[in-house]
Amino acid sequence: MELTGEDGGDESTLTIAVAFAANLLIAIAKSVAAVLTGSASLVAEAAHSWADTGNEIFLVVANRRSRRAADATHPHGYGREAYVWSMFAALGLFVAGAAVSVTHGVQELFNGEEAGDFIIGYVVLAVSFLLEGTSFLQSLRQARPEAASMQRDVFEHVLQTSDPTLRAVFFEDSAALIGILIAGGGLALHQITGSPIPDAIGSILVGLVLGVVAIVLIQRNRSFLIGQEADPRVRSQVIQALLELPEVARVTYLRIEIIGPRMVTLIGDVDLAGDDVESHLAVRLRALEAKIAASPAVAGVVLSLSSPDEASLEA
Repeated sequence: MELTGEDGGDESTLTIAVAFAANLLIAIAKSVAAVLTGSASLVAEAAHSWADTGNEIFLVVANRRSRRAADATHPHGYGREAYVWSMFAALGLFVAGAAVSVTHGVQELFNGEEAGDFIIGYVVLAVSFLLEGTSFLQSLRQARPEAASMQRDVFEHVLQTSDPTLRAVFFEDSAALIGILIAGGGLALHQITGSPIPDAIGSILVGLVLGVVAIVLIQRNRSFLIGQEADPRVRSQVIQALLELPEVARVTYLRIEIIGPRMVTLIGDVDLAGDDVESHLAVRLRALEAKIAASPAVAGVVLSLSSPDEASLEA
């Protein structure tokens, strides 16, 4: 189950570190190649890689600040900070990547000049593909076991996971690999036809790919910021886990809200086993809350007693 993955934060840190190193090297190489070749597609790719490099810094901040311990002012911790900083990263991708690429491509359509030194461009794109592929494989390595534990395919898991840093790196690397192929195609057509138009169109297409990815990331972070219920499969597992506790006879209400990467709050109504007097029930209920809250994935628990006429929930 995703919520119990205690090492998920460390794995996300490694994923971000690999992505940052790859993007920095790629951004420098693409910038040099863009200057030497004059290719519009390479300019777009350079802007894309610099945007990704800057975004990794936001993701590092997101990962660290969201893991701060709860305190008096934030009793449920700082988990939602991950979505705030990841939102900044997505906005950066949209502005510094998508908008710059599309704008430059449109300008090149009308004022484009013939490129040169095509071999340099091809070599840089090939090396960039290998480096981006390495970063993508790391995010895939993190996603696969998590997806299997949630009974999801990898793409569904990356889209639905509460870890925004994994989602950002996975989608940014996917867009980067697609962008490199588009840039390579634009550069090749420029060389074959002698016209800068295919190269300019390549720049625009790279920008559109980045724009779609940025909008998806913005939307997913927005959903978690305003409050999102846990996956129905997680809800079913939690109900089953509660019913397996000897203290619990029935569960009649349950709300599980995601408040950070692999962190939830739980509000529920339960019917305790036995027939204790009210004062004993209160003590048992608080003890049950403490037992559930001991999980590193649970930031807060509030339980109430069920009414006799409430319907029972089933896993």
